[in-house]
Amino acid sequence: MDPLMSGLIGLAVLVVLLFLGVHIGVALGLVGIVGMATMVGLDAAMSSAADTIYYKVASFDLITIPLFILMGYLASAGGISSNVFKALNLWVGRFKSGIGVSTVMSCTAFGAVTGSSLVTASVFSSICAPEMRKFGYDKKIAYGICASGGMIGMLIPPSILMVIYGVLAGESIGKLLIAGVTPGILLMVLFSLAIVLMGIWRPSLIKSKEAPRLYSWREKIFGLLNIWQVWFVALVIFGGIFGGIFNPTEAAAVASTFLVLILLFSKFRQSWRLFVPAFRDTASTSAMIFLVMSGAAVFSHFLVLTGVANSVAEIVLEMNLSNLALVCVLAIVYGVLGCVLDSISMLCITIPIFGPIVEAAGLDPIWYAVVVVMAIESGLITPPVGLNVYGAYAVAEKDVSLEDIFMGVMPFFLMVWVSIALLIFFPVVSTWLPELMLGK
Repeated sequence: MDPLMSGLIGLAVLVVLLFLGVHIGVALGLVGIVGMATMVGLDAAMSSAADTIYYKVASFDLITIPLFILMGYLASAGGISSNVFKALNLWVGRFKSGIGVSTVMSCTAFGAVTGSSLVTASVFSSICAPEMRKFGYDKKIAYGICASGGMIGMLIPPSILMVIYGVLAGESIGKLLIAGVTPGILLMVLFSLAIVLMGIWRPSLIKSKEAPRLYSWREKIFGLLNIWQVWFVALVIFGGIFGGIFNPTEAAAVASTFLVLILLFSKFRQSWRLFVPAFRDTASTSAMIFLVMSGAAVFSHFLVLTGVANSVAEIVLEMNLSNLALVCVLAIVYGVLGCVLDSISMLCITIPIFGPIVEAAGLDPIWYAVVVVMAIESGLITPPVGLNVYGAYAVAEKDVSLEDIFMGVMPFFLMVWVSIALLIFFPVVSTWLPELMLGK
């Protein structure tokens, strides 16, 4: 059989397996091995698959992933998330729509100690959404804010998705992590603006029954000092990588060790009871990610053998699209894929296909990566997948339905695409910080 035809059949079979509910990692690996077996024989295919998985998963850079995941679970177990909300709410909570804005700011701050959007969305849905409803927020908006705010955690360092992108695409993980800082802040500002505007134009959605009291400067400053763990972790990860003191893996190791010690000393009697689920969940989540990446490595090797990736690149390049138009098209493709695939699966499947296109077009790899991650993030709040929405729903109050949360995230979904448009038309938003890095 013609190699190109084998590749196209493999892609079709992969889609069928995904619709049948086969795990994405298993589906990718199975299609890759069977596809290679039809071309080079079963023994050669199995040997090639084993070598490919080893050399992809045995990467030193991938140690960063379980460390970043562990940081999130430890921060949640240590009560850092609730302290962050209390501290920031002292500053903006008393203003109209202030509790919603402080929730978004809290999600951003908590994102500095966890690289998982799902963890951030779940944690703040349990902490902040009931508080917002107490002060008159509509339940849809309250949980929509928390589910959407969790997205910011996947942009600013530590970001698991940036690490995976860097490993799969062969880009500098340090630069990718630093590049996500400004877009993450941009998204925080746009989400906050959306909440303020809703408070003005749709007061029925955000009506304050009673305003929190005015806090003194002493209380506000003490609140910020009370979350010194967040500032320390942010300094280690951002400052260490930006200043060339640590590489991403070293920064993750230092920060996670710090959080272990904090939890050990602050909650000594409870520490082991808290450590067990944190380490168990870290192992479970990491295993899932590595399974997907292993299957993707095999599938990618299969696509290389068939020449599908190069054929797709040739077709797209023959369309003579400008770089701006090309990025817009690819961003929309990722937005559509987000309706049916999770973030990691999207990267694992598409990078081998779109990689040659991006390279041939000469796009700035850091700029393109941030646009892609932002577009992928939109899938976290779109049906039917919408992992952040499901995470918020899992901890929501009994009178809140899944449909309520999907409706509540829609204003923020629009803001995500406004931020994507700004990133596309103003690449400097994502590239200026990496260019200033001392550690390249």
